[in-house]
Amino acid sequence: MSRNDSKYFSTTKKGEIPELKEELNSQYKDKRKDAVKKVIAAMTVGKDVSSLFTDVVNCMQTENLELKKLVYLYLINYAKSQPDLAILAVNTFVKDSQDPNPLIRALAVRTMGCIRVDKITEYLCDPLQRCLKDDDPYVRKTAAICVAKLYDINAELVEDRGFLDSLKDLISDNNPMVVANAVAALAEIQENSSRPIFELTSSTLSKLLTALNECTEWGQVFILDALSRYKAADAREAENIVERVTPRLQHANCAVVLSAVKMILQQMELITSTDVARNLCKKMAPPLVTLLSAEPEIQYVALRNINLIVQRRPTILAHEIKVFFCKYNDPIYVKMEKLEIMIKLASDRNIDQVLLEFKEYATEVDVDFVRKAVRAIGRCAIKLERAAERCISVLLELIKIKVNYVVQEAIIVIKDIFRRYPNTYESIIATLCENLDTLDEPEAKASMIWVIGEYAERIDNADELLESFLESFPEEPAQVQLQLLTATVKLFLKKPTEGPQQMIQVVLNNATVETDNPDLRDRAYIYWRLLSTDPEAAKDVVLAEKPVITDDSNQLDPSLLDELLVNIATLSSVYHKPPDAFVTRTHSSAQKTEDDDYPEGSETGYSESPGNPANGPASPPSASYSAPASVAPASPPPTAPVPDLLGDLMGTDNSSIVPLDEPATSTGPPLSIVLPTSVGHGFQISAQLTRQDGQIFYSMLFENNTHVPLDGFMIQFNKNTFGLAAAGPLQLPFRFHNCNLEPQLGHSFLWLCSRTCPKVLLAHFCRLL
Repeated sequence: MSRNDSKYFSTTKKGEIPELKEELNSQYKDKRKDAVKKVIAAMTVGKDVSSLFTDVVNCMQTENLELKKLVYLYLINYAKSQPDLAILAVNTFVKDSQDPNPLIRALAVRTMGCIRVDKITEYLCDPLQRCLKDDDPYVRKTAAICVAKLYDINAELVEDRGFLDSLKDLISDNNPMVVANAVAALAEIQENSSRPIFELTSSTLSKLLTALNECTEWGQVFILDALSRYKAADAREAENIVERVTPRLQHANCAVVLSAVKMILQQMELITSTDVARNLCKKMAPPLVTLLSAEPEIQYVALRNINLIVQRRPTILAHEIKVFFCKYNDPIYVKMEKLEIMIKLASDRNIDQVLLEFKEYATEVDVDFVRKAVRAIGRCAIKLERAAERCISVLLELIKIKVNYVVQEAIIVIKDIFRRYPNTYESIIATLCENLDTLDEPEAKASMIWVIGEYAERIDNADELLESFLESFPEEPAQVQLQLLTATVKLFLKKPTEGPQQMIQVVLNNATVETDNPDLRDRAYIYWRLLSTDPEAAKDVVLAEKPVITDDSNQLDPSLLDELLVNIATLSSVYHKPPDAFVTRTHSSAQKTEDDDYPEGSETGYSESPGNPANGPASPPSASYSAPASVAPASPPPTAPVPDLLGDLMGTDNSSIVPLDEPATSTGPPLSIVLPTSVGHGFQISAQLTRQDGQIFYSMLFENNTHVPLDGFMIQFNKNTFGLAAAGPLQLPFRFHNCNLEPQLGHSFLWLCSRTCPKVLLAHFCRLL
């Protein structure tokens, strides 16, 4: 639709659908064309025009390309809601796929690929097969993308009809755009498949490198991404590949530049020559710097990628730190990223320049940016030992400004500097103590209290300073309370005089009796028992030498960094998270279902107590079920054997964790009674930890000793110290014996509505780890 077609969006007629229906069936071509434009306009603004499906489809058989595009657009939108009527368009699709005009052939295949209706998929195969071998490259490149769409709808059909082989043949096509689209389609299919589909070989490599110079910019991105996954045979081959890709660093498109950088970084891992690696680093620096002159959004993406690159190869931008200096009109998100990169690039050679910048930033009006700049000074001090004294001098100058949040942030970072360089810069403690009255933030208070406690023997009035904090102890946040507790104990151990002794009694009393915080209470009890039983042992524990903190500027785990570098120029490199953390892959291979994992008759399937056969006349009716519903801890599982760890944590003996290879009701120790009959008014609950294949289960037995039906049972995983929680809805297979058990699943807990007969046994196994 052209710019002059805006009139179609301004109609407010009543009874519009009947009028459109009449116009769509008009004998005049222009009238039908205008009617279709009105329908598309109504569809665009959200009106439901699906009732005109048959009438619009009748307009498909036309030689007017514009009208055909509009009708195809309508079909893509409404075919899913009208699958039966969409079949009416199949004949026209097949006919158009053989049209003399290549644009119409490509349009037909593209539209059929966008219509995600299973009934049409089968009719798409023959036209797609022809278009993959079409004489016109435009049709072939469109058909290549259509194969990826078809694979997403029906993967088996694509493999059975040989479309994957046809796609691989297109990599040898003489048209570079066809090659690029074939690579893009194969890469998309590979992401959705669990088995290798697209593997580069040396012969394929040369074809892709040849097409790289001639295809469009987005085609180059697809090819470069494919090349980055190629593992060169040796250093010589890697150098040859990099040499042919290096010209792409000068491309005007940012995506091409970043893809080329990613590909070069991957191949540099195999290059052994230091001179070659140094020259490549020099070549990559200018294009990365150029990205920082683009719009703020592109700058941010470039900075997030550069952040990863300098963690692996800081020499690339070691001499370009000036380009990361913040400008007054940079958005805050760009400034924050520039600060991070400046910290990573800071060295003994450029630290003076960097500190001048950070000091300037600390006088800005943006509070968050100022805090970040002050912390950056501290991180540089921790990273560079020879520059630590200069960093502290800058921090002291900032403290003299007497800006509240600057002072507090400076105290926080100085505490970290003390931890990094113990017994080195204690002369500045007096300056810090002059600013106690300005502290109102928990982290700053906690940092200052830590300094006072750590150097209590060197501060003459340390007891008075701590006492000023103790006045508001009950109202302080937990972070400050914990530091006050530890600092007071340190003071007492270093100066066991009357004043500290009274302080420690007050603090321990507040921390054990007047608080609801379990962490604070537990730490206070430990200190109390240490001090009352063996003060010397308390000194060894509380005043022990602490590990020196290290530089955290390269905070990413090496394995995670490797994965992120492979995904440069994608969302993964912007989020600094692996793709699996925010993208759910749907593999075409059939996933194993829970019924496959726990088949009927297996050890974890349905079971009946051997002591109570179902057909025995004297036995009460019984029902048992096994529900191995996954319950996962909040943190990753420990590598140590799970039963031993649980036994230690829960205070249970490992012998009480019985195997689940045989029913718990017949073998092993009896279940412990957790709700006796006397308390439950005839209803009894027993429970026992069990183990199977290294996994922990919790077996529960419910027994009704009354003569009335009981219902409304509920099993719920409450919050607990170990972070155990249900990882998903519990799947509960049942086997019934003369009773009615009716399960209903909820999201966070499990309801069991059961109408049980007297003395019904109900066994439940919930996997804890």
